[in-house]
Formats: sequence, C-alpha cells, structure tokens
Amino acid sequence: MSERRPLRLLGLHGYRQNERRFRERTGALRKALRGRAELVTLSAPHRVPDGDGDSDDDPRAWWFSGPGTFEAREEAAAPDGLDESLSAVAAALAEHGPFDGLLGFSQGAALAAMACALRAAGDGRFPVAFAVLVAGFASRAPAHAAFYRQPIALPTLHVVGRADAVIAPQLSWELARSFVEPVVLEHPGGHFVPAAAPQKKGYLDFLECFQPAQGQPRAQGAGAV
Repeated sequence: MSERRPLRLLGLHGYRQNERRFRERTGALRKALRGRAELVTLSAPHRVPDGDGDSDDDPRAWWFSGPGTFEAREEAAAPDGLDESLSAVAAALAEHGPFDGLLGFSQGAALAAMACALRAAGDGRFPVAFAVLVAGFASRAPAHAAFYRQPIALPTLHVVGRADAVIAPQLSWELARSFVEPVVLEHPGGHFVPAAAPQKKGYLDFLECFQPAQGQPRAQGAGAV
C-alpha cells in the first residue's frame, strides 16, 4: 500500500507580512504538522506604502480599507484591492495545486473566509475542501456584506487567541458564526499562529477528517515550506 501523501495547504499571511515572513513565523506549526500537511505560502499582490523603511521587508496587503491603510474594524466605504487578491489566490490554486485547503492568518484568514464563501456558492476557482482560519474576522465593509449573507457550508477550524489585542476574540467568534458547524480552537495567547501541544492536537484532529486530493502537485511558484 502506498503511503498517503500529506495534505497541501495554501497559506495566506496577515496584513503587512509576506510569504517569507509568514514562513518564518509558522516554523513551529510546520513542525507540528510534519507528515500530515505541508504549507505553501503566497504573497499578497498589494504592497503597503511607506512600510517601515526596510526595503527587504516588503509589507503586503490583501485589501485596503482606506488609502494604503487597513483596519479590521473599519466599515470601509470604498475598500480597494480585494478582487485582485481573490484572483491571485485562484491563480495559485490553479497553477501550483492540487491544494486541499486554505490556512489564513489575520487579514489572510478573512480573505480565506471569503474564498470559502465563494467556494460554497459554487465558484470553481476555489477547489478546496476546508480552511483553517487563525485570528480571522469578517470584513465590515458594506461592499463585502454579500460574503456573509448565507451560512458558509464549508468545514472550518477557527483558532482564537483569548489574549489577542490586534483581532479581538469576539471578532473571530463572529466570523465562526458565519459558517455551518465551525470548529473553534481557543488558546491563551495573542496575535500569532499557535502550535503548542494542545493546538497541535486540535489541528491534527481537524485535518484527520480529510483525504488528500488526487493528482500530483505542479511546479512550485509560491513559497513551499
């Protein structure tokens, strides 16, 4: 009997991160999932202007709530950049797949939730079976309200930090309630991707419900980790 290949997850980083930074900050998670899942990271298409002056840092965003800025709680009247980011995710899924699921952090988790909503509504650009959403939230922009009008029927694991001072826990719980039968994993920490023993068990228990998609991964372009 051939050995089952690991699940493949497309990783979507948080605001002001990029694929390299996300790889660096998910080392413990990747170790915890070794043999069960691999993470391939993708940089957002939009550069955050006037970052921190470090040209090597290359801060990125999936969309903006104001001109070159982002605030999760802002009810942005004219959010900008989301369509390009959804297209970038769809292109990565098509070009570097097959992928089994999405793993998003913070703004990346919010984007992954939107992709889940499109997937559940029949959008063939997002052929994933599940998502892991860490420190996620629902966009408050009225232009994005359609993503949450119907309960999203796709399996999700929502990871919520009880001490998260960036994305308050209630925002992540609010996003979880947008899904049908969400699984919620709480941890005592703040705004990061946790991977201690209790969280490792939570990830593995959730992932055990899924089988790898058929087919071999195509050539890598996004950051394989």
